[in-house]
This record gives sequence, structure tokens and C-alpha cells, in this order.
Amino acid sequence: MNKRISSPLDISSPSPFAPQTFDDPVEAVDALTELYERNTHFLVESFATLAKGAPITSRYRAFYPQVSIETTSYGHIDTRLSYGHVTAPGIYTTTITRPQLFRHYLKQQLGLLMRNHNVPVVVSESTTPIPLHFAFGEGAHVEASAAAFMDIPMRDLFDTPDLNTTDDEIANGEYIPPPGEPSPLAAFTAQRIDYSLARLAHYTATGAQHFQNFVLFTNYQFYIDEFCIWARKLMAEGGDGYTAFVEPGNIITHAGSNQPETDVTLSRLPQMPAYHLKKKGHAGITMINIGVGPSNAKTITDHVAVLRPHAWLMLGHCAGLRNSQRLGDYVLAHAYMREDHVLDDDLPVWVPIPALAEVQVALEGAVAEITGYEGFELKRIMRTGTVGTIDNRNWELRDQRGPVKRLSQARAIALDMESATIAANGFRFRVPYGTLLCVSDKPLHGELKLPGMATAFYRTQVNQHLQIGIRAIQKLAAMPPEALHSRKLRSFFETAFQ
Repeated sequence: MNKRISSPLDISSPSPFAPQTFDDPVEAVDALTELYERNTHFLVESFATLAKGAPITSRYRAFYPQVSIETTSYGHIDTRLSYGHVTAPGIYTTTITRPQLFRHYLKQQLGLLMRNHNVPVVVSESTTPIPLHFAFGEGAHVEASAAAFMDIPMRDLFDTPDLNTTDDEIANGEYIPPPGEPSPLAAFTAQRIDYSLARLAHYTATGAQHFQNFVLFTNYQFYIDEFCIWARKLMAEGGDGYTAFVEPGNIITHAGSNQPETDVTLSRLPQMPAYHLKKKGHAGITMINIGVGPSNAKTITDHVAVLRPHAWLMLGHCAGLRNSQRLGDYVLAHAYMREDHVLDDDLPVWVPIPALAEVQVALEGAVAEITGYEGFELKRIMRTGTVGTIDNRNWELRDQRGPVKRLSQARAIALDMESATIAANGFRFRVPYGTLLCVSDKPLHGELKLPGMATAFYRTQVNQHLQIGIRAIQKLAAMPPEALHSRKLRSFFETAFQ
């Protein structure tokens, strides 16, 4: 067993990496990958050596790669794009993690920068250490080896996650570079991304590599059950363009098969299980059961956001607030009333959350196609307007002059506990968002589901609602990403990366 050290140790690191300049985004990403793999391998191997009882002679440290550009002009920018360019002359940089996972994304972002500003990019080592925990990646099992360090704090030998520098200041628009320092290229630093990738694996029991660019959130397991039935049927019939279906535990069923490649099953589901219907280029659908409440909604979107999805939609149940609504009617959110409180410190409630035309059109079109109603007739089953989100599940028990009065003043047509949170975090993280809910009760009008009614309602309505969500995703996926990512989500001074 290693013994406690009594004096400061020298630092052992991989050999210095000389900065390299690239005019080709593919070559730049290759260099980022090589540097990242070298540095993480150094940390993992150093840990393994010490775990076997080797003498401690130094402290071990390796750094994240980084990519930078410098421009002296504003460039000739395609003003239709909401990303892919910097706002002013200067030096811009960001740290990079898991470049193999983000390979397609990085090639696209760096290629746009090179084209829009006619400058090369520089790949180098940053001054941000890679925490040992993140160097291992997903699925590592180190408990037995860690026993060798019982007498020595891990932080004496390796860098560990530093929450003092892992935050959302850039995404929140609060980061101001110190004088003489570069401006950020991306909304998330490498350590912030690594933190979320680890959390995603914990909450969803699936690896980050399986997540797709289009995400459906739901607050009921019934939707997940229907999604699984549909996805497994697709796989058995050849996939229809989808390549695999991944369930919690990274259990994979490939297109053309009606059985997973392994018979291993989870003993229990994670807190927010995720299911992935995969397509080439991450163009498929991820569906996550976030459960009930704004805390879960914020937590999962905080972490999914680092994967830079092209859109996320909320499909779930809500309380209908108008007498003209019927159980089973749809609600397309055009505005949000936020009483969830979980984002107040990051996004003030006075910030409007706009409806995004591309998403709204896709959702309304999907409702029309799946239900058969068109034009004015669509109003028979769907209403657009304000959706309120509240953190008190028993809001109707409060004095009617409280939440009910505010809901009326806001012209709200429905209430739930997740939708405004998901939309607000989409706004905050520049991820296109939308909400289509289904009225499952009307508490203000005494229409509460009885047990038998609930079973019949879920059986007949959930499948249709899910198919509408899937059709909307397919419509959005058919759009070029640069058209989907709305300029409405960008502030005055934005990072170049989408």
C-alpha cells in the first residue's frame, strides 16, 4: 500500500505539445483527438501503476486540448446563420474533451469559422488540467484499485473536478474575459462537458455516444412503453432508416433483429431512463422519461445541452384550464408562464421565452397529419396559447386568489410542472424547443380522472400523441441544422460554436 507523502512532489506530465496550425477542419479534429487520447492515457496509466503499489515519486497532471482562432476583421458573414462566426476581431479559444464523440460537430464548427473568417485554427494544450475522474471515461470500474490510495488523498496525486471553475457563466451571458485573455469560442468548457457526460450516464443509464440530435421529453412512462413497442417493431422490420435501438444499460437491438444483442437486463431503472432510436449522424430520436417536476426537467436539460442537440420537445399531460377543452385535447404552447423557480438565478423570469416558428409549424403540421384535422377544423382538438409551469403539484388547493388569478391574467390554457422549464433551458442553452401537451384532467371544472377512465384514456390517447411527436421530429430532422437553429436564441455577444 502507498504511504502518505510528507513533502511537495514534482509534477510529472506528458511531453510538451507544440501548437499546430490547420487550414483543414478534419486535420484539426484529428490533432485534437490524438492530443486528448495521449493525455488521458497518461493519467489512466499513471493511476494503474500506482494502484499496483509503485512508489510515489511525483504528482501527475495532463491538460485538455484547446482550439483557437485569431481574426483582425469582422469577416464576410452569412447573416442567415446564427452561429459559425465571431462577433468582433480578437483571439477566441475553447477547451475540448471527447473529440471522438464530438467529431462531426467539431468539424462543422471549425469548418464554418475557417470559411467565414478565412483564418486557420490553432490546436494546442490548454492550462486546464484533466481531472482523473473524467480521464477514465464512462463505464470505468476503479473501486478495487482505489483501495491502494486509502492513506493518501487522491487530490495530492491527481487533479480532481474543480467546481470553482465549472459553471454556466458563458451560457448565461455573465462571463467577462479578464483583460488580455481570449474570448470563449463555445458555451461550455471541457470540464463542464465532462461533468454533464458523467451525470447523463448516471441519470439515464445510457452512454453519451447513443444520444441523438432530436430529443423527446415526457413525464409519463406510458409514452416510453409506446415508444419501445414502436422502436422494437421498426428494428424487427429492418429499421426504415434507423440503425439501432438502445435501452437503459446500453442494451442494443440492431436493425433487422427482434432481439437485443445481449440478454443482460438492469435490476432497476435509473432516475430518468433514456431510450435511443439511432440513425446515421446522430439524426435519430432520443426519448427520456424525466418524471414529474421542474427540478428533474432542469437537471436533465442542463446535461443534455452539452451534446448540442438540434431540438428538444416536451410531450406530456397537463391540466386543461378552459371550460371549452375536453380530455384528450392537445395544447401547443405559444408562450410560457414560469412559476417553477428552479431557473430564477440563471434566467430571470422577466426574460420572454419566444415561440420558435420552425418548431411550431412542425408540431402543428404533425397534429394535422396524424389526426386528419386541417385548418379551422384543427381547433376542435387543439388549442394554442400560454402554458403555465408550477412547482406545487397541489396548486389547486391554494387560495383561488393566488395561482388561479395569475393563470387567468396570463391567459393560460394549461398547466404542468415541466414544460416552461424545458423551454427556458432551451432558450438559455440555444437549443430549439417546443411543447405539445395533452389535457388529462380539468381540476378547475371538477373533471378528475377516475381509475377506469384513466386506463382507457392512456390506452387510446398516448399512442396518437407519441406519433405526433415523432412526426414533428421527422419534419425538423428534414430541415438543414443551420435553418433550425434560430437567431432568436442568440444574444448580442455570442460564442461562435452552435
